[in-house]
Amino acid sequence: MKNTSILPAEIIEKKIYFIRNQKVMLDFDLAELYNIPTKNLKRAVKRNISRFPEDFMFVLNKEELKNWRCQFGTSNSIKMGLRYQPMAFTEQGIAMLSSVLNSGRAICVNIEIMRTFVKIREFIASHDDLVKKLEELEKKYDSRFRIVFETLRELTKLPEKEKKHIGFLVKEKRNYYKAH
Repeated sequence: MKNTSILPAEIIEKKIYFIRNQKVMLDFDLAELYNIPTKNLKRAVKRNISRFPEDFMFVLNKEELKNWRCQFGTSNSIKMGLRYQPMAFTEQGIAMLSSVLNSGRAICVNIEIMRTFVKIREFIASHDDLVKKLEELEKKYDSRFRIVFETLRELTKLPEKEKKHIGFLVKEKRNYYKAH
């Protein structure tokens, strides 16, 4: 299979944000990449909400939305077009979207997004010397730059792999021998 990209990594990288200490993409950016209306993406997610636990997708609260707009200086067209708070999808949530949207374009776009996330992680991991330099700079400068250093430190962390549990969980005991 040939490795041909339908989207340059640079376009995807510009749509990855750091919110709640994790790298996420927002619903309207993903809808644009998938070439579908945002309302269709949101509708598909809501129909399959059990596939999107909070570590896969969350809705930005008003404060996060306000901070996001200030931090990234979004254009008026984006600000005016937001009637609802955006959904933020983590890497796992984006992977789940390809099964929910179930289109050829969604699958191809998701492959490119996954490759971009991997490339970002590899880039960060390969720059240990950068982390050391950041720590040295942090010692030199006062607390005014603390938030910058904290953000840079979070960006250089690799995500922790979650242990997968085997089996199932019984929520309540039932007495099957009890007469009804």
